[in-house]
Amino acid sequence: MSAGEAPGTRAQPVGVVVNPTAAHGRGVRTGARVLDLLRGHGLEVLDLSATHAAQALGNARQAVIDGLAALVVVGGDGMVHLGVNAVAATGTPLGIVAAGSGNDLARTVGLPRHDAVEACGVVAAALQAGRARAIDAVRVTGADPMAGVWYAGVFSAGLDAAVNARANRLTWPRGHLRYVRAVIGELGVFRPYSYRVTTDDGVWESDGTLVAVANGPMFGGGIRIVPDARLDDGMLDVVVAGPLTRPQVVRLFPQLYSGRHLRSSAVRTLRSREVTIEAGAGNPPPPAFADGEEIGVLPWHLRVHAGAVRLLV
Repeated sequence: MSAGEAPGTRAQPVGVVVNPTAAHGRGVRTGARVLDLLRGHGLEVLDLSATHAAQALGNARQAVIDGLAALVVVGGDGMVHLGVNAVAATGTPLGIVAAGSGNDLARTVGLPRHDAVEACGVVAAALQAGRARAIDAVRVTGADPMAGVWYAGVFSAGLDAAVNARANRLTWPRGHLRYVRAVIGELGVFRPYSYRVTTDDGVWESDGTLVAVANGPMFGGGIRIVPDARLDDGMLDVVVAGPLTRPQVVRLFPQLYSGRHLRSSAVRTLRSREVTIEAGAGNPPPPAFADGEEIGVLPWHLRVHAGAVRLLV
């Protein structure tokens, strides 16, 4: 029996989901170490990992229903996305052991990156103190409002989404250079997309290059799409860019890493609690991404839910 545990009761376990491909295949070793580290902190640990993400998500959701002290994900932003979809609006806190290539949410909230010892220490200390930070999450729904997904970072449905999809198909090079190669490839076939974006304040209908809806300030391994975006303000920051020529895109994309793109007269920012993004009559936009994970073609409706996720920090 653990300290403070009442007779006849049993402490809830901590569920852990590991991405075996994180850190270029080192995720299995990192995951095994995380399990040992958490047990070393006196926690009961339940390994919910699976070969496929869909099965791991199913395992995590069922464990949350059964009762967990917390769900801990080990990997990059894709694993955080899985964790958010398992715990959003449930009250079960989410711990992050950031071991991927992007780690945008961990970076945003100041959690350790590529340091399993420190990250597990944060999880254990937060659980011991009953400490968690409430952040907003965004529910994304399509034709079937019961079949939506959650995200915590950024939704993208413009050239950046097309670049993300191409980068996911590439096997080399690794890291940032793969993204650069994907940008070059997409520029060769790029034509502005056609959009209808509805916010609380009205409709933006135009051909465009960039449409992103940010809950957090960054995505894609440090792309600062809205540097001042806050995870806990109950609002979405919508970034739209009108039709740009290829030379204009070449100048704009490097500015995304510093946030200087927001100074461009072609870029507009909006604030809203709900957003609907539809394809216009012209060139259809690419499939949309949320937290770097492909969710499919438009239309999508986005609604922010204040404090829907509790992070162990």
